[in-house]
Amino acid sequence: MSTRGIDFLDKWMAEHLPATDSDDPVFISDLAGQAMKAAVQAGLDPNEIAEETDSVLEVIFEAMKNRAGGLAVDPRLGCFGREQN
Repeated sequence: MSTRGIDFLDKWMAEHLPATDSDDPVFISDLAGQAMKAAVQAGLDPNEIAEETDSVLEVIFEAMKNRAGGLAVDPRLGCFGREQN
């Protein structure tokens, strides 16, 4: 699997997610669409992100829910669904 896509998403979220939390599904869906559009514009195939995470929407939702000046981390997994060894 390629980590290029998830690395892009990680950086995009750090630069574009607002500093406030939100559970508004329309707002989060819009952010997910913006992220995927930016990925395509950067020359990434959306499948490169899909290989590393089940849902960009869920990743952004978790990041927004856990927003505290950083990125979301699931305690069972590493950032953005990558299993820890």
